[in-house]
Amino acid sequence: MFPYDYLAAAALLAQSPDLAVPAPGAATFESLRQPLQTVAADWEVLDPREARYVLARIEDFPSDLSLLRRRQRELADAPPVRDADRFPDRAVINDLLTFNRSYRQHLDDGQALETSRWWEARTALQETDHLYYIWDTARDARCEYYYVTVRRQALKRLRDMVGEDAYSAARLPPHVPLWRFQEIR
Repeated sequence: MFPYDYLAAAALLAQSPDLAVPAPGAATFESLRQPLQTVAADWEVLDPREARYVLARIEDFPSDLSLLRRRQRELADAPPVRDADRFPDRAVINDLLTFNRSYRQHLDDGQALETSRWWEARTALQETDHLYYIWDTARDARCEYYYVTVRRQALKRLRDMVGEDAYSAARLPPHVPLWRFQEIR
């Protein structure tokens, strides 16, 4: 392999996914397949585990290249997967989400008993569900058996949900609406 194969691979991946991809000849396919897989993995638009079947067959080259181009476009502004390491690990998040669901069930059970405060209970349920969604998205980002593209999409959603400043500081909101807890005296 030559360095210009990697340059050609990068140029091919950077093009519009709408651009038609002609079927390559066997020699061209063999010279570009591995550089394309390497560049796509480096750009985190191809999980290394996908290399077994993405860009594996010459007849799939046009559709596989279009797939990678679409991913490149969709993930252009997504954080790198290494950002996930700044957030709590999956086991911790699972425990927090279990508590969230228990708290939600408690609110749901209490809503049937206190009909006079239904609006407040409904708002607390919505807040709890929103916090669950944020933490569930963080869990997706931390899930190492998900493909790198799925994890990056989760990080992008997480950043959008909590805001750029909180995301940059790896500061997530509480897993339940703590402001709803009453101090017991």
